[in-house]
Amino acid sequence: MRSVESFPISARVLHWLMATMILAMLFIGVFMAATVGPVYHTLVDLHRPLGIAILLLALVRLANRFLFRAPPLPDTLPPALKFAARASHVVLYALMIAQPLVGWGMLSAGAYPVTMWGGASLPPILPYDTALFATLRHLHSWLAFSLFAVVLAHLGAALLHGLVLRDDVFPSMTFRRGNGE
Repeated sequence: MRSVESFPISARVLHWLMATMILAMLFIGVFMAATVGPVYHTLVDLHRPLGIAILLLALVRLANRFLFRAPPLPDTLPPALKFAARASHVVLYALMIAQPLVGWGMLSAGAYPVTMWGGASLPPILPYDTALFATLRHLHSWLAFSLFAVVLAHLGAALLHGLVLRDDVFPSMTFRRGNGE
């Protein structure tokens, strides 16, 4: 079996940075939804700018993906798994972009500011509309559940490659030595 080449360093850095941010964001969102009082406001103050940071990094990551090709999947991988890998990445990118945009739109429709670190607020992207706010709030929650499910599937696939198939797909996204390092 041939060894899988590594992803470019830019892709690996963005992957692990965003993985950390997205996992943090999912947990912040869950705790935010279940919390009242001063802790809630602290979580909101983390959630909003972190969501915008994820949106910006997702766009950078998408551009990086177009500039630098991903290594080919192993020839031993069945076509159905290759298709699932490609499709899951499309869904991940779509969710990493849609989720923060829906959140920003939701806050805009509710006339809530998206305040960044340092106090600057982003402009609203939608007009004030309470019905739209309610719809987008519901959609934001469903997108979060979907993102969590896709992240779990992605983690399961990584473990399958790393522990069961041992086909070098998992190490291609790590910072191991050798093979292009």
